Amino acid sequence: MTLKRAELEKLAGDLRGEARWDEPMSRHTSLKVGGPADLFIVPADLADLKGAVAKLDAQKIPYLVLGGGYNLLVRDGGIRGCVISLKGIANLDPLPGARLEVGAGVVNAALCRFAAENCLGGIEFLCGIPGTFGGALTMNAGAHGGETMQRVETLTTLKEGEILVRKSAELSYGYRFLKLQPGEIVVSAKLRLEPAERRVIEERMSGYISKRSGAQRVAFSSAGSFFKNPPGESAWRLIDATGLRGKIVGGAQVSEAHTNFLVNRGGAKAADFLTLAALVKLRVRETSGIELEEEVKIVGEG
Repeated sequence: MTLKRAELEKLAGDLRGEARWDEPMSRHTSLKVGGPADLFIVPADLADLKGAVAKLDAQKIPYLVLGGGYNLLVRDGGIRGCVISLKGIANLDPLPGARLEVGAGVVNAALCRFAAENCLGGIEFLCGIPGTFGGALTMNAGAHGGETMQRVETLTTLKEGEILVRKSAELSYGYRFLKLQPGEIVVSAKLRLEPAERRVIEERMSGYISKRSGAQRVAFSSAGSFFKNPPGESAWRLIDATGLRGKIVGGAQVSEAHTNFLVNRGGAKAADFLTLAALVKLRVRETSGIELEEEVKIVGEG
């Protein structure tokens, strides 16, 4: 590692949270692939995060903010600069009027359990979506007719050392995207929910989990849906029509259980997934004329 080592060492020394050097990103992504990050940090709280980002910005050191790593493909060359995990930003605070403030590092399943315990309905569609709430916000994750941003009252982000708080009406978002400024980090959000009986909420959650596990019972490591659904189409149907179900490249495979899941059968490299994804896109284009777009974010060096 040669990228501003002295500056990164100073950042790591000042951090109250955790810091690791040359950390394999395969340990932090659901696909279990990815080369090393020069520096991997877990700030202890928002103040720790602000201090770290200020140092990175001042030295013009690139950084990547990591949620649960469930929608991420890191190339085999790894990541130069710093990877920031938001696990330390994990506050869950009930507010008056059936509202919740939720930190970016809260795991989606924990959020859903907390909401149910407090008799707050409307967010249970996230119960079967792995990863963290920050990731759900940044990609406007959704299922069963619900989307994360539909429940957001205000969004709190960090940008160039300033905390920004915006109402949902001020934000641009849609199917699987939330438009953020370059370098803007999602910190938390206040949610508008609705009073409901705990029993009713938990029944909905059980139904969603059962439906999801039945349709998406995938035995190997995956990132969930690899491609976005084109308007009016299902990516898995388009892929299935190409005959690529079960196709293997190296250690990566088009899942036999759900063709929009690319899975790691063991020992896969990021390059295997990239080659397989390119083949899937080519065959779908040839058979349907439709250009698939990755839902998974691809980062790092080859």
